[in-house]
Amino acid sequence: MQLSKVMLAVGLSSLFAAAPAQAQVEVQWWHSMGGALGEWVNDLAKDFNASQKDYKVTPTFKGSYDESMTAAIAAFRAGNAPHILQVFEVGTATMMASKGAIVPVAQVMKDAGQKFDPSVYVPAVAGYYTAPNGQMLSFPFNSSTPVFHYNKDAFKAAGLDPEKPPTTWPEVALAAAKLKASGHKCPFSTSWVSWTQLESFSAWHNTLFATKNNGFGGLDTRLAFNTPLHMRHIENLANMSKQGLFVYKGRGNATDATFVSGECAMVTATSALYGNIKRNAKFAAGTGALPYYPDVPGAPQNTVIGGASLWVMSGKKAPEYKAVAAFFTYLSQPEVAAKSHQRTGYLPVTKASFDLTEKSGFYKQNPGTDVSVTQMIRKTTEKSRGVRLGNFVQIRTIIDEELEGVWAGKKTAKEAIDAAILRGNEQLERFQKTAKL
Repeated sequence: MQLSKVMLAVGLSSLFAAAPAQAQVEVQWWHSMGGALGEWVNDLAKDFNASQKDYKVTPTFKGSYDESMTAAIAAFRAGNAPHILQVFEVGTATMMASKGAIVPVAQVMKDAGQKFDPSVYVPAVAGYYTAPNGQMLSFPFNSSTPVFHYNKDAFKAAGLDPEKPPTTWPEVALAAAKLKASGHKCPFSTSWVSWTQLESFSAWHNTLFATKNNGFGGLDTRLAFNTPLHMRHIENLANMSKQGLFVYKGRGNATDATFVSGECAMVTATSALYGNIKRNAKFAAGTGALPYYPDVPGAPQNTVIGGASLWVMSGKKAPEYKAVAAFFTYLSQPEVAAKSHQRTGYLPVTKASFDLTEKSGFYKQNPGTDVSVTQMIRKTTEKSRGVRLGNFVQIRTIIDEELEGVWAGKKTAKEAIDAAILRGNEQLERFQKTAKL
């Protein structure tokens, strides 16, 4: 009898020894960060995974923002969508209208029992991703804003003050002329033409890009960037193009590489280009505020956000949503958010991470890195809160197509803008009809 008890005990102990430890809950995170930013995303996941034992976040690069969004929609329909999807700000209205496909981040955090206070996030950023009822829909992750990057070495060679970037558009044209005279074949260029030269340009001058407060006031919004101010600006860029002062380098962020390589001396581009410049540029670079027209009352106002946020896809299990919530709480920690801001040039996600960065002396040690923040924390108006339109990806493509006709000398500014508004409004009407409210 005693022997059988011993054998039973041995059998049970071996059974328990063979039982595997509780498996980690895995979270799939699809993103569009390549190069140095891709390394940053991988490091965030790795550090989170090392900070605890219950969850594992697996980041996967899915191509450009357009490509990852398309892939996620297809995956959702097939029943195998990721838990977290990084979506650029242009896709916000589309995601908001896809209510069955997403779970609001505020709901995810609440259900998981995680402390979540939207007021700790930078207002201009959090407000963009918040529904009219006040519920935050997605997690602010990598928000950027357009700034003015310039090559200090090229400025010196052209007889320009390397510590004084141009602040107005007339000054940009004068600087470009001096750079060209000194031998630069690409004095000025720009990334994301619609975002920098029309959307942020509008907010910076406190004028509307679209009606209904740029789409925040309803789906029946229509494009409105055919004012004399908008027309004047595109005409000025067209004249600079003819003179070889402005050189168009392509759509999206194609221009970024031409600045980092030293080919183009001045660019309006995302603040998040900072990390790439710091790592790869072979010259001294500076950062200035987005240029403005000094005769426009109220300018400069504030710029609008770019970048992306993290959306939580529906159809997952409760433990998986707990894992997502834990990851978002980790990303919100002041030390983690401050480190991300300082490493990438993206805006600080929370007020605490901004304060921490400021107190550390980072902005004083790296002049210009606070430009994006100061541009965004100015008091916003209804006209400058941001731009949130349906079918925005298609609208930006239309704007690119029409303005390329201007840069090539095949269309006037008025012809291109009128055509862009006509075609763009067709996209807005289509979205209005199909959006699920």
